Order: sequence, then structure tokens, then C-alpha cells
Amino acid sequence: MNTFNDIKELVSALKREEKLISQMFVKRKSLNYKLSYALELVDDDEDRINFLLQRAVIRENGGLLEIDDQFIEFFEQVLDVNEEINLSYINENIKSINENINYYFNENNENKKYSYLKFIKKTFRKMGVITFRSVVDLRRNIENTFKNESNYKNKHLKLKNLDEKRTIVTDLIKQTLLLINDEELTFFKTATDEELNQVIVDLKHSLSECSHNLIEIEKQIIDYLNQIKHQGKFLEKLRRLKYLKDHFLIEGETDIKQILTKKNQVIFEVRVAEPLNLSIDFLCENENAFSSIKKIAKKNLDRINFKPLLAESISDELLENSVEEETMINLEEVKNRFIATSDNLFNFIVRYDFLKEVDFNERVTIYCQVASQYESELNIENEFQIDNDIEYTLIYPK
Repeated sequence: MNTFNDIKELVSALKREEKLISQMFVKRKSLNYKLSYALELVDDDEDRINFLLQRAVIRENGGLLEIDDQFIEFFEQVLDVNEEINLSYINENIKSINENINYYFNENNENKKYSYLKFIKKTFRKMGVITFRSVVDLRRNIENTFKNESNYKNKHLKLKNLDEKRTIVTDLIKQTLLLINDEELTFFKTATDEELNQVIVDLKHSLSECSHNLIEIEKQIIDYLNQIKHQGKFLEKLRRLKYLKDHFLIEGETDIKQILTKKNQVIFEVRVAEPLNLSIDFLCENENAFSSIKKIAKKNLDRINFKPLLAESISDELLENSVEEETMINLEEVKNRFIATSDNLFNFIVRYDFLKEVDFNERVTIYCQVASQYESELNIENEFQIDNDIEYTLIYPK
């Protein structure tokens, strides 16, 4: 099997066969895509089909074509239409974070420490997205199973399995929050990084939203299971009655005649409302009617009419527009100005005028961010220097 030489060749191939791949993806479940269908979309050029087959973009089986599993999985995840819920991936990310936190504490080189920190931030961001998608996929699968699965036993079994996955997602959310709030407090206090703090805030918000959705999903599963149980009992009774009727046993083995004779329900007749208006003479002369009127009047007297409290008018000061300005650091601009110089990156950032007060530690962080984000545009030497007990690599413009 050949592979693509680079990303450019891969993107070009997907773009060239856009019509074929999009059609095969749309009809991946409803149609066995024949080779003759595919040839019509590539202008009857078999070499284009063979090119995709050799690079495992598509597979052939008995004259039928289908997109390879890894591309199907990629397209479904990007388009958010995947049905499989990969919960082991979340658990693997938690283990990776624990490992890289240990690497971070054991490392003395600042550049390597920052690489571990960068991986931790990327993994936390990924966990928030994966957990949210898992909850969305879980809700969608539950809806599809209840509405579209015709087999009663399979419907009940699938909902049970989805409920188990809901429990696993809930446990993984608890593990993630435990990792952030209790197990690795030392790391989060030591790694003073603004981006990491924002990533953690966003992750907590996403996990909180997922937890609330999981509670609703649990209620939904319980309701669906109760409906299935009720429908199942009704269908079992209905099948039993039909069996007895078809074999002319219903009168002999049941008491249906006795039950029907006791009921006198006119089901399809419209119910007529017949109001009962008491005469005025009866209300005036009958003592029981008079005592009932007094009881009703007493209840009405006990009712208190509450007047709604009106809020005070909002002061004009609160309605005035206020603008708060904050000077943000543009890493792109810092990089462009650095490239125009001949100085090394660390000295340049230490002396750079950011139009606001920036302490030494924050300047070291900016140095690491520029070095990591624009690595391809920089010339990183193998020489090191020390400034204020900070060992840094000499980096020059290309």
C-alpha cells in the first residue's frame, strides 16, 4: 500500500475527487456503491480510482467500493455526525496529563518544561471538546434508538448499554474535576500560565454543562425504558388475546363475556355537559343551601389580594455607557519586529516596549510563546545563555 508523500498531495487528491468522495460519504449506509457509479463521477478514468485504492482512501470488495474506515472516522468527527462513542479516549487523555505533569516536575530545562506544559494545555482543550461531543452523541443515539429501533428486545438492550455509557462519562467527568481540583493542585499553582488558567476555566464550564445534560439524559432514559416496559406488557397481552381469538379459545379460557356485560361504556358518544342551576327560591328557603353559601363566603373573605411590588426606577448612572480599555500583547507584531533586527530573541523581548508594565517572568513566557508558535520562521541555535537564573536558547531571525 502506498501512502501520500505529504499533506499537500493528500489535500489535492481529496479536492480532485471531491464529487466521488462526497457522494460515497453521503450514501455510506444506504447504498452499496458500485464501481460503475464511481467511474461516472471520474469521467470513466480507472487510473483515478486506482490511485485512491492504492493509497487506501477507498476499498474495493467484490465490485463494490467504500471509503476506508480511518477516513470515515475523520469525516464523521469533523462534521460531528459520528455515532460511536469512544470513551476510552477520554480516559487515555487523563493518563497522558498525569504522565506529562510528572515529566514537567522532573525537567530542569525551561524549553522542555514548556513543551510538556503545551501538551497538557492541548490535551485539556481536547478533553473538553471530546466530552461535549460524547454527550451530544449519547443524546442523539438514545433518540434514534427509541424512535427507529423496531425490535423490542434490542431497543431495551441498546438503551441499557447507552445508560452504562452515560455512567462512564459521568465518572470520567468526576475524575477530570478531581484531577484539577484536588490531585494536581501543586502543578496548577506552580505552572503560572495565563493560557492554562483560561483553558481550565473553559474546561470546567464545559464539564459543568455536560453534567447537567447527563442528568437530563438519565431522566430521558428512565422515561423511555418505562414506556417500553408499558408497551411491552400491552403488546404481550394483545398477542395472547389474538392467539386465543384465532384458535377460538377466547371464550373458553377467559372471562371476557362477563367483563363486557359489566361495562356499559358508550365510548364514541359525545359527552354532553348538563349544568345544574339551583333555583333562587331553594337558595333562599333551604337552610342547608344557606349554610353552604356562608361557608363559601367565609373562604372568599380569607383570601388576601396581594399587590405586586414595583421595583424602583434604574438610576441614570447605571445606564451610562462605560468603556474599559486594556492593552493586549500581539505576538504576531512582536515576531515581525524581531525578524527586522539582528538581536537574539531573549534580549529583544527583555528590552521590548509593550506599552504597559510587563515583569521579567511574563517576558520569559512571551519568549517561549513566540519560539513555539513561529518556530519555522526562526533559527534556533544549540547555544545557551543564562539571565537571572533562567537558561535560554539563542534564537535569531532566519
